[in-house]
Amino acid sequence: MSAQTAGTASATPPRQGGVRSLWRLRSYMRPYGSSLVIMATTAVTGVFVSISIPLVTKAMIDGPIADKEAGPILPLGLLALALGVVEAALILIRRWVQARAVLGFETAVRDDLYRHMQDLPMAFHGHWQSGQLLSRITVDLSALRRFMGFGMLFLVINIIQLTVVTALLLKMYWPLGLVVAVSAIPIILLSRRFEQKYVVVSRQVQDQQGDVATAVEEAAVGFRSIKSFGRRPHMEEKFGRHTKTLYDTSLEKVRLSSRFWTFLEVIPNISLVIVLLLGALAVGREDISPGTLVAFIILMLQLIWPIEALGFILAMAQEAMTASDRVLDIFDTESTVQGGDRELERPRGHLMFEHVDFHFPDSDCLVLRDVNLDVAPGETIAIVGATGSGKTVLTSLVPRLYDVTAGRVTIDDVDVRELTLPSLRTVVATAFEEPTLFSMSARENITFGRPDASDSDIAAAIETAQAGFVHELPWGLDTRIGEQGMSLSGGQRQRLALARAVLARPRILVLDDTLSALDVHTEALVETALRRVLADATGIVVAHRASTVLLADKVALLQDGTITHVGDHHELLATVATYRDLLAGDADEESLAAEGRGALR
Repeated sequence: MSAQTAGTASATPPRQGGVRSLWRLRSYMRPYGSSLVIMATTAVTGVFVSISIPLVTKAMIDGPIADKEAGPILPLGLLALALGVVEAALILIRRWVQARAVLGFETAVRDDLYRHMQDLPMAFHGHWQSGQLLSRITVDLSALRRFMGFGMLFLVINIIQLTVVTALLLKMYWPLGLVVAVSAIPIILLSRRFEQKYVVVSRQVQDQQGDVATAVEEAAVGFRSIKSFGRRPHMEEKFGRHTKTLYDTSLEKVRLSSRFWTFLEVIPNISLVIVLLLGALAVGREDISPGTLVAFIILMLQLIWPIEALGFILAMAQEAMTASDRVLDIFDTESTVQGGDRELERPRGHLMFEHVDFHFPDSDCLVLRDVNLDVAPGETIAIVGATGSGKTVLTSLVPRLYDVTAGRVTIDDVDVRELTLPSLRTVVATAFEEPTLFSMSARENITFGRPDASDSDIAAAIETAQAGFVHELPWGLDTRIGEQGMSLSGGQRQRLALARAVLARPRILVLDDTLSALDVHTEALVETALRRVLADATGIVVAHRASTVLLADKVALLQDGTITHVGDHHELLATVATYRDLLAGDADEESLAAEGRGALR
């Protein structure tokens, strides 16, 4: 699956799993086994109760009414009324139990799907459009719930009702029963043809809904860029193309369904006319009694809704099977990052890269090659390199956001792949250049990596990150930060993310160009505070500024995916031309050397 197409409608063709996909999700209904038994029992009992009412009507017409006896009419009428009440009670019980079961099914699948998505590696999330994931965890699961709660049950009920009533009609008067039975043949043939076409169109609609969701999310997150570049008309046109495609495909889906449903409505009505005609003739010839004809007609009318609903139920079934295919697309994606079984009881933070290679799953081009680096406990190293040299990927290997494709990364001489993921990510904390803030309070964002932090620890982290602006928010630390932190400036978001990383008290602190959005004055204050934090932790600092480089005890120069030089800042500045060129835009050589000497004092 390529990075260009994964997660789009074109990249997720129907797997043709159909019923097998739905069957694979059956385990989520097992906790509701007793509910399913009650649903099935009440549904089947309700079918036989509803069939009994026309038979009571037949007995009343052919008995006391034909004989002009008033006495038995009241008991038979009360019996019919009691059967109607019982049928209503069974429907109430079934729906009550059914609601709990299907909502529990949907919730369980959604929870597991979300949990599985969290387990999947960065490569998966980098290839899938967020709108496609969103549509699967919302729209598709709703389609599954509707089928499990309505479609599947009524498919069974309707089949039972059609079978039992048809058999009863054949027994009552076989020529009329034969008319009903024969009318089922074109329905079966057309249903198979409808099913084959509808599954394709249904999958297209569901994939296109994911594309629309992606477009909406991109517009919501990128509204500042859209407004600042005056590209609203362009984005509206682009969104309009997505909705027009969805509109056209949805119309095709409706046209296909309407033709099928119309045909289903015509056949029972034609059959009913034929039965009325032949039944009247049969009564005239005294082949059947008037009560039998009335019961026959009532039973036939009971078949009209199941036949008409067949189209709706089949459409719902196809949507559910397509939805289950799309959900299983995610469940069937296995995480390539599996935790080990070891934990570091007293981590020192000794970090080593040993002959590390890395390439992305969909490419054979090495991003990192034969990287060797040794960072002693309590030591801070700055990673310097040109844009695209692999700095961010290198730092992502430490918390296992990606896994090496060759070599190994170790902490205290233990391969990170042998550590449990919770243990590893307690030892390592990362602050990214483009921080992610959640739609929660400022306090919750800061304590994200350490929920049990005390107020004094939170205050110290805020001071280190120079994030005191949070106290000036309308409700201070309890102020809810908008989605993605869009109500804050880039520097404020970076400082909150830095406070979050510092508060976690990791043995290894990774700063991926975390200070890039800060002004010079704030950066200097943050760096002064960070020196105290880094004195007690192993640090990896991705740096583009000379001032950030000076946080480190030593510098590693990353060129074309490999470490070419490791040494002291002013030593590299004096001896490595490439290093001088990378930092030349920040200050001239003399000022850099002076800063270096000042930092070493």
